[in-house]
Amino acid sequence: MTLQSIRYEKGSLEILDQLLLPVQSKYIAVKGVEDGWRVINKMQVRGAPAIAIVGCLSLAVEIYPEEYESKKTLRQEIEGKLNYLVSSRPTAVNMKGAAEEMIALANDLAKDDGVSVVEMKQRFLAATEAMLQKDISDNKAIGTHGAAAILSKVSGDGPIRVLTHCNTGSLATAGFGTALGVVRSLHELKRLEHVYCTETRPYNQGARLTAFELVHDKLPATLILDSMVAALFRCRNIGAVVVGADRVAANGDTANKIGTYQIAVVAKHHGVPFYIAAPLTSIDLKISCGDHIIIEERPDREMTHVGEHRIAAPGITCWNPAFDVTPASLITGIITEKGVFTPSELQEQVLKHTQQSNSES
Repeated sequence: MTLQSIRYEKGSLEILDQLLLPVQSKYIAVKGVEDGWRVINKMQVRGAPAIAIVGCLSLAVEIYPEEYESKKTLRQEIEGKLNYLVSSRPTAVNMKGAAEEMIALANDLAKDDGVSVVEMKQRFLAATEAMLQKDISDNKAIGTHGAAAILSKVSGDGPIRVLTHCNTGSLATAGFGTALGVVRSLHELKRLEHVYCTETRPYNQGARLTAFELVHDKLPATLILDSMVAALFRCRNIGAVVVGADRVAANGDTANKIGTYQIAVVAKHHGVPFYIAAPLTSIDLKISCGDHIIIEERPDREMTHVGEHRIAAPGITCWNPAFDVTPASLITGIITEKGVFTPSELQEQVLKHTQQSNSES
């Protein structure tokens, strides 16, 4: 059974505090939007899909016990607080996309004279709660498509070795995971020989979180330092790299955890296929290329300290971008819940599947 990072029941939300892992597993209550903003900003919850889900559910638990005099008041509450949540971490597009979708729903319900304020609230809550199950089913589809794509490039039917970066599993999503979901699918098919995970400095999501998940699920795994990737490719037969994404531009350029870009460069040099695994909600067609993606910069302390212990020379200045952008030219394929697309066909495929979803709904 995979880990559960988000616990939700009607009117109640708890998240697994990822700052305490792997030493301590502790769930903390999120009682409203202020709590939601704080746990996202402090990275007690992280991963683009999980950020969107926790953000929207934090609003759901806040409005759940409230009674509203008018639909206008409820609509204003929804719009203002979702826009506030978007500011918690700007690079991941999922929160922004979820906010826009939920605000549009609130606007439509507010305009419908046949919908009462009570029904408007109930329908908004139902749409928010549905995000949890949809994310899990999307992740499992990503795992299936990704495993098939990776194996299609491998000769024979033996197990393969893969590398992943940062954390993209159950701790970054509602469950199963994106890139780590692909790894889990390979293991279920008995085609995973070994998975290597990077430490992912300076926040150590790989060492603390991905390694924690891999040990929990008893997958064959080894932790390596970020600086060991080139050496790993040189002395191990790595079949593929699969990582997540916080935002994918229309041309396929991808923002992901800092260190991803250099892994892609080294993978290209060694002829190792490099895959992005992300739901369609992580693809931002409004941004033409990676140059326009806003990159969040984090506090110096994340680099200079481990816990309360200083590891860097006092007085040194720091540059601490949380993400980098991998050019589309280095990406073999982008794995989504609807299939695996090359960067050149990404925009057409996303538009097609978006139109299909809109027509079905």
